[in-house]
Amino acid sequence: MDTRAEWQAVEKVEPYAIAGKTGAELYASIGERGPKVGGLARAIAHTNFKLTWTRKYEPQGDVCVLVSARPKLIITYTLPKPADQLPASTRRGWETFITGVHKHELVHGDHIKDMVKKIEAATVGLTSPGDPNCRKIKTEMTKRLGALSQAQRQQSRDFDRIELSNGGNIHQLILTLVNGH
Repeated sequence: MDTRAEWQAVEKVEPYAIAGKTGAELYASIGERGPKVGGLARAIAHTNFKLTWTRKYEPQGDVCVLVSARPKLIITYTLPKPADQLPASTRRGWETFITGVHKHELVHGDHIKDMVKKIEAATVGLTSPGDPNCRKIKTEMTKRLGALSQAQRQQSRDFDRIELSNGGNIHQLILTLVNGH
């Protein structure tokens, strides 16, 4: 029985309050209040996740087998939200901006879900000979998972570099918000 298709990621949005009545004021407030990424720079938005596993190991003679691994994945999107009602002249620009930013963060979420699927594929059915107590298998899994995690981080950085570059999607959204057209 293949148990890989049974799980669903839990996705939630955590807003943070920003102030302003114009696009420029809202963007300045994002710069002051946005989530810190890597403890340093502030971002417009951020995608974070918590991943835990329920794994079942089975010793089969002198071999350990990972017979199942069920992920529990919670993805949190941190997005700006105006604290006050926006004037009609700003509202349309804000809606375009926040819709585009949210779509950007959802791509990061998709990258994370893909990583979890790759972890499943790389570990379920893994065998470790000469490991009747199922200890060595965990070391082997850690190696495999580290590479998949690094690949997801790089994919995320590459995506951001394109989106945030001059002329990139997020750059265009910022310019439209700040300049009001």
